[in-house]
Amino acid sequence: MPLGTGHNRKRPDNSSNAVPIRKGWCGLAVVLVSLMLYSIAVAHAQPTERAPDTMEARLRACEPCHGRQGGGTNNDYFPRLAGKPAGYLMNQLVALRDGRRRYPPMNYLLEYQSDSYLQKIAEYFAALRPPPVQQTATDVGAAVLARGRSLVTDGDQARGVPACSGCHGPKLTGMEPGIPGLVGLRKTYISAQLGAFRYGTRTAAKPDCMQLVAASLTESDVTAVAAWLASVPIPPDPSPVPTGTLQMPLGCGSEPN
Repeated sequence: MPLGTGHNRKRPDNSSNAVPIRKGWCGLAVVLVSLMLYSIAVAHAQPTERAPDTMEARLRACEPCHGRQGGGTNNDYFPRLAGKPAGYLMNQLVALRDGRRRYPPMNYLLEYQSDSYLQKIAEYFAALRPPPVQQTATDVGAAVLARGRSLVTDGDQARGVPACSGCHGPKLTGMEPGIPGLVGLRKTYISAQLGAFRYGTRTAAKPDCMQLVAASLTESDVTAVAAWLASVPIPPDPSPVPTGTLQMPLGCGSEPN
């Protein structure tokens, strides 16, 4: 039988390639449909809810260092802010912004903030009264605590050191508008701030009364004062006393006459 004329010759069979092609197109179609459905779902989704633009929401950024509502933490170097007089807080914010009080993280954060915004921050924290953070037991002896209590409540007249309570109040909660409370602060923080006043890395408006007081203290005095103040519990009402309640023994530039 001549070649090419037989009925038994098999025709090329490409059916084996057809099935993968159909499967490939089917998979691509599934992907395209999924993408279309996802796009439709995104287009009809509700916009993400935004946090309220309030001072409370903004100042939550302060919580890692200063505690919830500025109530303090167990970290020795970050102070409680809540309840301090607004004038005092404003003075410190301005001093940190302008570099008169040196602490690089705060200097950086406040560098471009306006007076009006700093005043809002000060007023917010001054109005708060969160519960106190549990205080740690003191690690100094009874004699050191007794010396610290004597300096805080009576001063040392022979050396010209006034009592801390003469400016900061009988309960050490401060006085409006610019004298801070001393209770609720850690021993290391108090010691560091007295040292900063002594060596000029923290300054206040002239006359700088705290620089004068700190310069009159010895190293052992600083240790004693810091230890005793840190042992004093925060009273049930930590509010500062009203303006003019105390006849201050020294003139202070941060406290108006």
